[in-house]
Amino acid sequence: MSKDDPQNGVKTTAAAAAKPGVDADVIRELSALLNETGLTEIEIEHNGARIRVSSAAVNAAAAVAHHAPVAAAVDPAAAPSSGPPAGAVPSPMVGTVYLAAEPSKPAFIAVGKPVKGGDTLFIIEAMKTMNPITAPRSGTVTNICVSDKDPVEFGQTLCVIG
Repeated sequence: MSKDDPQNGVKTTAAAAAKPGVDADVIRELSALLNETGLTEIEIEHNGARIRVSSAAVNAAAAVAHHAPVAAAVDPAAAPSSGPPAGAVPSPMVGTVYLAAEPSKPAFIAVGKPVKGGDTLFIIEAMKTMNPITAPRSGTVTNICVSDKDPVEFGQTLCVIG
């Protein structure tokens, strides 16, 4: 079944006429939500319409700015020209990092403090699951590259153990 739109002369099928339109205000609200939360992508589905908003380019720039202090803390003569610093502990997943078990508790680690292999360094919340991130080896924490409640990406350097 098709019908004519007398205003613009376009024929549409009944199925196409039933599809919901894209609401620019919803996209603006989702974009604002991305900026507020630090998420890289958000997708919603309502009444058969699916909208996905992604800010990958913005987050790539933020990730570069976020890693700048790490490069400054490492001796340029000892560091390789690319890649993470020696002793870097990368994030094994995307999520939100927490420095302590609870907001009122002390942080798991501090710069200058020793850690043993297997000690909890951080907790990353991913899909409402709290995942402990443990030290891969013993050493001394030389740099903490994230702040409490920061969004983190897979492979992002969380801290450096010397």
